[in-house]
Amino acid sequence: MEDAPLLVADSWLVLDGSVRSLDRHVSRFSRSCLELGVVTQLELDRFWRDTISALPRTGAWFPRVELVGDPPSLRLRIRPAPARGEHVRVWVPDAPDRRLRPHCKGPDLQSLTRLRAEAEAHGAQEALLRTADGVVIEAATSSVLWWEDDVLCAPPSDIPALPGTTAALVLDLAVEREIPTAHRARRVDELAGREVWLLNALHGIRLVTAFIGCGTTPGSGRHFTSWRERVERLRTPLDPPAQRAG
Repeated sequence: MEDAPLLVADSWLVLDGSVRSLDRHVSRFSRSCLELGVVTQLELDRFWRDTISALPRTGAWFPRVELVGDPPSLRLRIRPAPARGEHVRVWVPDAPDRRLRPHCKGPDLQSLTRLRAEAEAHGAQEALLRTADGVVIEAATSSVLWWEDDVLCAPPSDIPALPGTTAALVLDLAVEREIPTAHRARRVDELAGREVWLLNALHGIRLVTAFIGCGTTPGSGRHFTSWRERVERLRTPLDPPAQRAG
């Protein structure tokens, strides 16, 4: 099964049995699976019950659920959590985003892994994805948000991007707190001097400290610390594992 085609994937952080926004990961993964028409809602419901019961309740883990193979099957991989960080340097490749299925996490993971390896070769931890005309979409494994004065901004909703669970959570929190939000088309040079964040399930919010490969310098993190702490506090404990009949 290791060489089986990866059709859909999703992952999230588990810290001592607590998780953040697991419902959003369940919804995103299930929606992508159902769109392919190869598994039923009943199969997904059973799979998620078994998955949540199997998650470790101690330690730091980064499990991944997958739809793989031909014929497709569902599986869970329980993996130790990688190291986490608060700051990130972002490489800006010359080429535009070339993902085949940007709205679905899974099919393009291998090419995105290679792109991140290139970013590391340039002294960065992430790689920026842009449209053919240079509009910022997201990063290889993270969503992008930024501040324009006191408005929290995201890329346009009509460009091909993965629906990020952590970014959606943060935007919802902003709306609840009556903080203005907007979707705006911006090129990298238009982010100069702005507070820019990368967001994903592993790291939460990270502050972009440098763009590598271009002349743009991001701004400082006036909002960063309070928002990162706010998001980190949103973890909730998993239910106890289901007891199986003996």
